[in-house]
Amino acid sequence: MNTLGIDFGTSNTAAGVMVAGRPFLIEVEPGRTTLPTSVFLDYDRKQTTYGSIANAALIDGREGRFMRALKSVLGTPLMRERRQIAYERMTLLEVVARFLRMIRERAEAATGVAYDHALSGRPVQFHSADAVRNAQAEVDLREAYVMAGFKDVTFMYEPEAAALASGPLAKGTLGLIVDIGGGTSDFSVFERDGEATAVIASHGVRVGGTDFDRAISLAHVMPLLGRGAEVRNAMGPGTHLAPNAVFNDLATWQKIAFVYTPENRRMVADFAKKGVDPQLFGRLKTVLDMGLGHDIAFAVEAGKIQINRPGVQDAGIDLRVIDKALWPRFTKPALADALADHAAQISACAAETLKMAHVTPERIGKIVFVGGSSLMHVVEDAMVAMFPDAALERGEAFTAVADGLAIAAGSV
Repeated sequence: MNTLGIDFGTSNTAAGVMVAGRPFLIEVEPGRTTLPTSVFLDYDRKQTTYGSIANAALIDGREGRFMRALKSVLGTPLMRERRQIAYERMTLLEVVARFLRMIRERAEAATGVAYDHALSGRPVQFHSADAVRNAQAEVDLREAYVMAGFKDVTFMYEPEAAALASGPLAKGTLGLIVDIGGGTSDFSVFERDGEATAVIASHGVRVGGTDFDRAISLAHVMPLLGRGAEVRNAMGPGTHLAPNAVFNDLATWQKIAFVYTPENRRMVADFAKKGVDPQLFGRLKTVLDMGLGHDIAFAVEAGKIQINRPGVQDAGIDLRVIDKALWPRFTKPALADALADHAAQISACAAETLKMAHVTPERIGKIVFVGGSSLMHVVEDAMVAMFPDAALERGEAFTAVADGLAIAAGSV
């Protein structure tokens, strides 16, 4: 049985195997061992592209359907609803299966090995507030792997995989994996005896990088499109606030593709006529008419990354695709305010993980940051506040889970 380790992420995906006793990550895109978990169905060419090519198709303005953050939809009814997506009628489950098939085929082409078994990472909790959806998410993902051509799939908690790939621990201390991905935050307390790694407890919460993007967008972008603005009543005097639903969906990666409905377009066109500040709703109308929701999301993500660079105190969100003068800026304190609730959830989950492990914060000698969103200052600040004496290890934040899965796949 040949096993392929796959880190199917909300934002990025990687795959690996063991070669000569070391984890080897597959080149899933030319020159890269990770690729964006993005899918683009091209109307004109009647073809589906993935990863950076899918992102480029969207940015280039090609006609089609772009999808990202599909992992966050696992376990929800949306996964099995058959609908027209670009030039095909299919379910999102089939879209995920095609993505996983592409990963398998690229791995087989790179290694010359046929993989019939997948060792897949999974968050500790797909849906931390809904046990039914949490269970269904694994059912969905398992089915997608089978549809992708794997005969079988085994799941491993992502932070536990990262623990296998982490560096040494000081004698008598414990490690804490802090895995902040695109859609979830996961924690594992672990110990090491020589080369052997033992996980003591794992826990997770449904908060991740796409939630950070959503919070930033709602705070700093959507008000420029009419969120919180007044609309004159159709009958009689007075005004009312524009409903939040369209703004919430535009700020949510996995919902953007479904916001361009005739009903939403008619509603927004009416707002543009009756808005107290018609310029705001005029921008929103432009977004819906031109399908610019993902352009906004990428701009927000770019601003988030920029403000977390060393020495940077403020950053812009480039919205000139909507209006040539629209380029709002935000500061580090403003970012911290927007993400305060999420940081609190992450801290609470870390504390609960320690409680499950029956250890105190003083026992944690090292914190290992995993996942691109773990590099956010608000995450590091929260963890340093909880574990002021722990050493910080960043290592291969983007590929640690895939490395660990490759190590584990070698023993399957």
